[in-house]
Amino acid sequence: MALQVRVAPSKVVLQNLLICVILFYTVYYVVLSLGCMALGVDVLDVLAPFDFQTNPSWANTNYKVLLVSTEVTYFICGLLFILVVEEWVWDYAISVTVLHVATTSTVMLEFPLTLHWWAAIGSGLISMICRGQILASLFKDNFIYPYLDGF
Repeated sequence: MALQVRVAPSKVVLQNLLICVILFYTVYYVVLSLGCMALGVDVLDVLAPFDFQTNPSWANTNYKVLLVSTEVTYFICGLLFILVVEEWVWDYAISVTVLHVATTSTVMLEFPLTLHWWAAIGSGLISMICRGQILASLFKDNFIYPYLDGF
């Protein structure tokens, strides 16, 4: 009984990573828009997913929208990544989060050192990984692998 590991070619990995990043930011902006409408925020900042400098206060509506958007995005993407990468949710979740941190640093021209931002990102990442891996293990036998040898 040997351990069998399928290694995807680099092209497939990069394609899946691109799909996951696009999916992540699409979900983020949709959730952010809905959050702004629900909480009555008049101005939607295009750079909101990268804003770690907002004052962390429950009285600050912008902070609540950013926090809820982040957590809901990680929740939804934990479910959607399964459709793209099957059982490799943890790997792509970490990769997308690292790319998000790098993009945030680039956009804001500063490395985020605020504890509340890291707490939101960290808790979202952990929930995404746990939820994704649990669902992937539950539905592992239901993934369809096409037989393409004679194609």
